[in-house]
Amino acid sequence: MADAPTETTSKVDSPFTRLGDTLRRGDIALALGVVCILVVLILPMPPWLLDIMLAISITFSVLILMTTLFIAKPLEFSSFPMVLLIATILRLSLNLASTRLILAHGHEGTHAAGRVIEAFGGFVMSSNFVIGMIVFAILVIVNFVVITKGSGRIAEVSARFSLDAMPGKQMAIDADLSAGLVNEDEAKTRRKELEDETTFFGAMDGAAKFVRGDAIAGLLITFINIVGGIIIGTAQQGLSLADATATYMMLTVGDGLVTQIPALIVSTAAGLLVSKSATTGSADKAFFGQFATYPRALGVSASLMVMLALLPGIPMLPFIMLAAISGGTAWLLSQRQITAEAVETEASEAMPAQIAEEPISKALHIDNIRLELGYGLLPLINDEKGPRLTEQIKALRRQLASEMGFVMPSVRIQDNMQLTANEYVVRVKEVEAGDGDIRPNMLLVMDPRGDKIPLAGEETKEPTFGLPAMWITENYREEASFRGYTVVEPTTVITTHLTEVVKDNMAEMLSYSETQKLLDELDPEQQKLVADLIPNQISVGGVQRVLQNLLRERVSIRDLPTILEGVSEACGFTQNITAISEHVRSRLARQISDAFTSDGGHIPILSLTPEWEQAFAESIAGQGDERQLSMAPSRLQEFIQQVRQIFERHAMMGEEPIILTSPAIRPYVRSIVERFRPVTAILSQNEIHPKARIKTVGQI
Repeated sequence: MADAPTETTSKVDSPFTRLGDTLRRGDIALALGVVCILVVLILPMPPWLLDIMLAISITFSVLILMTTLFIAKPLEFSSFPMVLLIATILRLSLNLASTRLILAHGHEGTHAAGRVIEAFGGFVMSSNFVIGMIVFAILVIVNFVVITKGSGRIAEVSARFSLDAMPGKQMAIDADLSAGLVNEDEAKTRRKELEDETTFFGAMDGAAKFVRGDAIAGLLITFINIVGGIIIGTAQQGLSLADATATYMMLTVGDGLVTQIPALIVSTAAGLLVSKSATTGSADKAFFGQFATYPRALGVSASLMVMLALLPGIPMLPFIMLAAISGGTAWLLSQRQITAEAVETEASEAMPAQIAEEPISKALHIDNIRLELGYGLLPLINDEKGPRLTEQIKALRRQLASEMGFVMPSVRIQDNMQLTANEYVVRVKEVEAGDGDIRPNMLLVMDPRGDKIPLAGEETKEPTFGLPAMWITENYREEASFRGYTVVEPTTVITTHLTEVVKDNMAEMLSYSETQKLLDELDPEQQKLVADLIPNQISVGGVQRVLQNLLRERVSIRDLPTILEGVSEACGFTQNITAISEHVRSRLARQISDAFTSDGGHIPILSLTPEWEQAFAESIAGQGDERQLSMAPSRLQEFIQQVRQIFERHAMMGEEPIILTSPAIRPYVRSIVERFRPVTAILSQNEIHPKARIKTVGQI
């Protein structure tokens, strides 16, 4: 059984299909169009086809003008120079085709070159070729002298200025890219726009010559048509001079109008395009938007038109109508501006002012000292009745500089809505170091003997030392003073607490830069000592650590030259910061002894028994910088208990003695005592000045 034949269908493209596909390609269509225009320059054209081509030329010119009006910026129509060239070639080719028809068939009548040329000639000339010539001449003057010349000059200046400004704009783009204001893609886009702008205005400068040449060519072709047509009509076709002049003049002027009107439209479009370089947006927005910004100009114009309408001999109706339109428009625009300003004002009042975003580096800043106040304590900053908190803080800074030689950092005071109304917090480098709760309109009363205060008030504890106290009103001030109580203002309570916090953290707040500043501010005669010491014997960081060790035990560093001399001496035999600090303390024996001398003129001391001296000495392990205390915990606990008991006993007697040890163990005894009694002074025997009077009040 034979297989059934299979039917295969293949689609064969017809010539018309291939032609349609070819025309749908834009590049092929444009090439064919330009070739057709060039063919018109050689081959004759029938009148009906010339009518179609003239209509296309007029439509093309109107399309160019409308596109120019609606674009937002000139670069959106960057192909205008090429379009202008094509439009010019199209008009010249049609001009040549119409000239061929006029000279060859003009004797047949005014319809020889087509109905479009006949209609333009008859309509404009009104059967009078003199009128037609005058109208044609005026169109040529407007196009050639006014529009073409002006737009060409604008294009020339724009091209020159754009080229001159190109290096500066390029540098600005590079600067924005380096500063991070734009990324690489945005920079490439801006560079491309800059190059396109320069190329466009340069091309427009040359394209303006097309329009100028088109106007000159049209004028010459018209003159040739008139002269040649009269000669051909009279000499070859047997027409009279009057008939030849009337016929050929109508045809020539109609032909000139058909070509000059599109040329005038394209010239206007070119002028609008090059003069639009300084504005953004479509032509209507640039035109009406800027006029509408100044309604007073319309108002003044309306007043002037009213004055003109009142002059004798001038028709009143046109000027009055224009004055009414201008005045009404001015009033509407002014009302619109008032409404817009009111809306903008309301919006600005309703919307919170946008705060400029701070750089991220600002978030890294740390305040050395910050005092945060509850909203109820804010009046204390500038209190008009009592002492101002700001003034007391200034006095505190001067006092610390005088007593300790330490320049206290500026205190930042700010409110904190998270605190209760009467609460305050002291922060050192963003870490809370103390807080308290005070009554801004009351006084804090404390009994030095520690007895109960028999006054009406609110019992509390003093925030700095935790002593029993009471808040009383101003009415009880005199009675409290008469009873011998200590009466303190609320601002003084905060300042006292701030003072103790600063003294406890002076070592931490003495930074490297502050140490360098102290060294730089020494007297000129001391700078030789600094130059010999730093960096040959010790670094600025080493000096900073020595000063921090002194401040940690509240030893004044005001006598900085003596401290530097002690550092220089100690560096001759050791580089251990602890050993250097101990040697410096011995050099400051007079100062230290004076600081702990009581009102009776002697230094109350508690000495260690030989057993404890030996126990600490034997518990020191290691060599050099590795030396540390390794005492049994039970022995440490026993020592702590004895210290607490003896200090409690002396506190009841109103005494605050110091602990005296041998120089070798003083730092290690200090490291134990400071954990439970940080304000207790630990001195070595080398720190007691020979002329100082001592009084042994006990023994540990």
